[in-house]
Amino acid sequence: MADSSAPLLSQGDEESDKIKPEEVSGFTFDKVMEQSLSSFGFSQFVQTFLVGFASFFDSQQIFITVFADAYPTWHCVDRTICNPVDSDICQLPRSAWDWDDVGSKGKSIISSFGLECSSSLLRDLPTSAFYVGCVVGGFLLAMIPDTFLGRKKLLFFSTLATSLTGIAISLSPNVWIYSLLKFMIGFARSLLGTYVVVLITERVGTRWRPRAGMIPFTLFVLGFMSLSGIAYIARNFSWRVLYLCTSIPAAIYSILLYLFAFESPRWLSMVGRNEEAKNVLEKISKTNKATLVSLFALLPLTQESKDRGRKYSIKDLFIRKWALRRISTVMVIAFGIGMSYYGVPLAVRGVNVNIYVGEALNALVELPSFVLTPFLLEKFNRRSSLLTCNLIGGITGISCFVLSVLGKGKLGFVLELACFFCSRMGFNLMMVYVVEMFPTCVRNSATTMARQALVVGGICSPMISSIGLNVPLLPFAVFGASLFVFGLFGLLLPETKGSSLCDTMEEQEEKDRLGLNASCRC
Repeated sequence: MADSSAPLLSQGDEESDKIKPEEVSGFTFDKVMEQSLSSFGFSQFVQTFLVGFASFFDSQQIFITVFADAYPTWHCVDRTICNPVDSDICQLPRSAWDWDDVGSKGKSIISSFGLECSSSLLRDLPTSAFYVGCVVGGFLLAMIPDTFLGRKKLLFFSTLATSLTGIAISLSPNVWIYSLLKFMIGFARSLLGTYVVVLITERVGTRWRPRAGMIPFTLFVLGFMSLSGIAYIARNFSWRVLYLCTSIPAAIYSILLYLFAFESPRWLSMVGRNEEAKNVLEKISKTNKATLVSLFALLPLTQESKDRGRKYSIKDLFIRKWALRRISTVMVIAFGIGMSYYGVPLAVRGVNVNIYVGEALNALVELPSFVLTPFLLEKFNRRSSLLTCNLIGGITGISCFVLSVLGKGKLGFVLELACFFCSRMGFNLMMVYVVEMFPTCVRNSATTMARQALVVGGICSPMISSIGLNVPLLPFAVFGASLFVFGLFGLLLPETKGSSLCDTMEEQEEKDRLGLNASCRC
């Protein structure tokens, strides 16, 4: 709690930061947020980290198939009819060969379900089911109104359902049940990333939004990196153990999330629960209780203001011309970013570089982006930063193709890393940008639509990457061109740097009409 001697209703020492008497009539909850959350204290950091940790477990469920669905190694038992160099186990009797190591029978679903001689379509069915679940879940769960359960409960149910399904999947008796449960995992976690980003950004002030927004992305990458360590430790055990090692801690985390995480004060205020919003701010801000009471006393408490958040849904993004134009532009840009972000690493096999080194460097290059993104958001405009990243990424992707064709593969690989880095930067910038472009009443829905466009772009990337089997390195040109061309649509978006967050569609419309520096008013 801050010193009670601090100036009442002020977030700083400057006179311009104080609430003037003539402004009281238009006082909004956004001003309460900015006043009380002008600093980023220890409690806010703990809450941000607690919510962001959901991304840590989310990444493990996304990439766990890399290890659980891998094709295990085998060896010959009867060398009179089996040659480990050129023999095809599908042409050999089962008694002539066996999986490596005692514990490797069942180490992967391939050996556990006897899929060694099945078609690639069947072996890839679980992964395909997972991504289909992500897409279906993303669109169906997006229909849940932003005012229905709240940010915290939606995140809790998403993490709990994902973890419990992960535990259940360890009991799968065959590939069909396994694929069904993978679909359910994809469905359950489809909007988890959206819930995390929105809940975090709605509990911090404008100044701290860029930095706080990068915490879940950083934890996402760390979760992926931790999965490799867990898989290595459990390398001599069944794939079922790997699911248990990742899902049980996630289930425990979901309970801690429900018990200790706070709801979004913006959402609470939007649905008329101002007293609960005040209680949350008392716990996470440094502003003393007396100041918060005085701030909330300035808010309008009419029935109209209490009910104003209950009439909006995802359809408002499509029936209002300004919202439709904005969300359509966002989805086009996100689609291009998704194609490049998910596709460039798949195309590394076309570059003359060790694939394991290449993939490791692609993973590591993401980490600096989480440091640079807040810097760009704080120093430069949102629109110009996003546009610059997309254009540079597009140029480097096309240049990678050109240089590789000219025989300069090593330099081409450096440009591939640059293209992937720019894609990650565009991903980060877009998520913060979308939060600021849409009001609280549809923020979850808008962020969901943007992330779904990213996923759809990702689904298209393997098909584009596959053309590299016939025309090596061409996918880089396609990914670069998509990032460049779709990135140009950023010119159509409004600038949001330094702007306040609105709660209703009407407030957003009025603010856009008055300009960037206007406040959100009822």
